[in-house]
Amino acid sequence: MSEPRIRFDHISKSYGPLCVVDNLDLDIAKGEFVSLLGPSGSGKTTLLMMLAGFETPTQGTILVDGEAVNGVPTHRRDMGVVFQNYALFPHMSVAENVAFPLQMRGVNKAGIAERVTGALDMVQLTAMRDRWPAQLSGGQQQRVALARALVFEPRVVLMDEPLGALDKQLREQMQLDIRALHNRLELTIVFVTHDQSEALTMSDRIAVFNKGKIEQIGTPREIYDHPKTQFVAEFIGETNLLQGTIESVDGSQGLIRLQTGGQLSATLPNVMRTGQQVLVSIRPERIELKETKTGMNSFAVNVTDSVYQGDHLRVQLDGNGNSVVARLGRKSQEWPIGANVVAEFLSSDCWVIAS
Repeated sequence: MSEPRIRFDHISKSYGPLCVVDNLDLDIAKGEFVSLLGPSGSGKTTLLMMLAGFETPTQGTILVDGEAVNGVPTHRRDMGVVFQNYALFPHMSVAENVAFPLQMRGVNKAGIAERVTGALDMVQLTAMRDRWPAQLSGGQQQRVALARALVFEPRVVLMDEPLGALDKQLREQMQLDIRALHNRLELTIVFVTHDQSEALTMSDRIAVFNKGKIEQIGTPREIYDHPKTQFVAEFIGETNLLQGTIESVDGSQGLIRLQTGGQLSATLPNVMRTGQQVLVSIRPERIELKETKTGMNSFAVNVTDSVYQGDHLRVQLDGNGNSVVARLGRKSQEWPIGANVVAEFLSSDCWVIAS
């Protein structure tokens, strides 16, 4: 990465004895969409508020385009902010809400009119410019909030759980809309969410937060397919974790002796030693169910539950002390409860995590 647009350098934030953000480092490139993902209380929103200027770091430096902004007031940081509750002015029309940041920056009337029209056209709300916020749906209000954050062409856009109040269908559409705007305008976006699917859908990179620290940062594919810790593996989507010990290592492949008995071949993230205690992560959609064993990573199991969930079947399996979940395509064979089958998966689909 060249000179980052945003750099968090050894940032900490404490409230009395409570440390909310703990000596955190993070670089975000110009034009990058980075999601801060984690459970409530993990520090992600506090970090965003420090970047916006609403909170002050206890220690460390925040730099934007190479300049420290710790002492810079919020209104001088050139950042657009979108909150979950929209924060629209109820006594102003849609156009007036969008114009407000420009008025505060002393833009002339002709410039305001032109840029407001452009911003509303960008979020497809030109026809509603004269309506009051109360006359809009939740999704429309969120689009107005987005237009207001973008109208003055900020160098960074900050979003704090902006889609949390929307219903599922509208939320998914807004995810795609925001992603499209990011790509078209080459925006630098820092996006706070606790929704794993949302982060996977929208982000260039995801920073997974836990107890004030970043457990892992990487692309959605890296985070999902190659989790570095048990927390990341369990927080991002659903996974099966099997305990075992490394029996042998051959390059990037390891032979794992499971705690419950039996062996499997799995992919190692880096150099690991024989005898090391590990967890093996297997995503449910990587498991196939067959009538007979055809490969090494095969286990006899019993179908204990099967739930139809529209686009897939969620099948609970138990056998030889192992309890795992498989996610099968809707066209897959539906095995009856009690059926004796073989669960099979590739070694490349088993990812080893140090326990």
